[in-house]
Amino acid sequence: MAFTLDIGSKAPEFRLRSTTGQTIALSDFAADPLLVIFFTCNHCPYVVNSDEMTRRTVERFAPRGVRFVAINSNSPNTYREDDFEHMVARMNEHKFPWLYLHDAAQDVARAYGALRTPHFFVFDRDRRLVYTGRGIDAPRDPTKARTHELDDALEDLLAGRPVRTPRTNPIGCNVKWDGRDAHWMPPEACDLV
Repeated sequence: MAFTLDIGSKAPEFRLRSTTGQTIALSDFAADPLLVIFFTCNHCPYVVNSDEMTRRTVERFAPRGVRFVAINSNSPNTYREDDFEHMVARMNEHKFPWLYLHDAAQDVARAYGALRTPHFFVFDRDRRLVYTGRGIDAPRDPTKARTHELDDALEDLLAGRPVRTPRTNPIGCNVKWDGRDAHWMPPEACDLV
């Protein structure tokens, strides 16, 4: 079995603490036509530098029925900045237009097969995976972005078309797994294309 969810897979369930103080479950988004779940963190330069590009994507697609949920699965034992308190502070400072959830046990990252930060997963109304990978091809310097695969996938779905490129390799820092070296990746993790 592949490490990362394959296209057509059902979204794994979760119940995670939000920076708002609520516990959020996958079922809370049952009414949303499309759901984007993305794995992110507080410190990664690929995340920090592309957050405003992600904000533009959310602002463009949220009014069209797309819900966005960010999950931080990084171990604060690797990077203290990735702890829950820093998550709350980051959301308060930047007022990002998405929910920000904490996967303290890293079980959700394992269930989805998150490889990097950021790593995007797009699910249709039936919560089947229709796109996984990067948001753009240059998240560390979005001014150099030539492709916008997340936006393309959402446009395809909203137009009733199959996603033209359902898999891309996420670009960013690897997920920081608890008790492991900062650059360790599970042996079964591999490129998606």
